[in-house]
Amino acid sequence: MIMLTKTSGERFLVNHLQIECIELIPETKIVMMNRDFYLVQETVQDIISRIGDYNAKVQDIHREISVNDNPKPGPAGRTSTQRPGYRR
Repeated sequence: MIMLTKTSGERFLVNHLQIECIELIPETKIVMMNRDFYLVQETVQDIISRIGDYNAKVQDIHREISVNDNPKPGPAGRTSTQRPGYRR
């Protein structure tokens, strides 16, 4: 969910997956899939950036980082970054 600001100054959270479209009238109008809408202070670029940041955070949660201090040597003639049958 992303945080937006209504034109009245009230802050609220929106499920960005439920946004159907964003209309550019003098204000930014967020139209939801159920046809509800919100007039917000943020620009379209700002909203898109927030959605991208949120998606990046969600995807990053699923990454695992492992550090191998003692890597095993690979087969002779092949570096660890090369796959079998793959030539650069």
